[in-house]
Amino acid sequence: MNKFNLYGSEGCHLCEQALAICNAVIPAEQLAQIDIINTERVSHEEQTLVELYGVHIPVLEKLEQDSSNNSKLFWPFTQAQLTTFVIA
Repeated sequence: MNKFNLYGSEGCHLCEQALAICNAVIPAEQLAQIDIINTERVSHEEQTLVELYGVHIPVLEKLEQDSSNNSKLFWPFTQAQLTTFVIA
């Protein structure tokens, strides 16, 4: 069972649209919403989520067993594109 992170920020209308599409395809227990504004960097060597995704949100990340190879789906995406991404 894959897990997914949806990166976005509060008040982002595109993030709300992406969440609605995700909720139609991905079970709630497999989807975590990550606010890029309220998340601190893990170490000073790593970029913050704002630096990584700030101009791209919403971004859906499929968490793979090998975390160095996580796949990402950048907005805009349709429900059909999301479904393909989830089952791939």
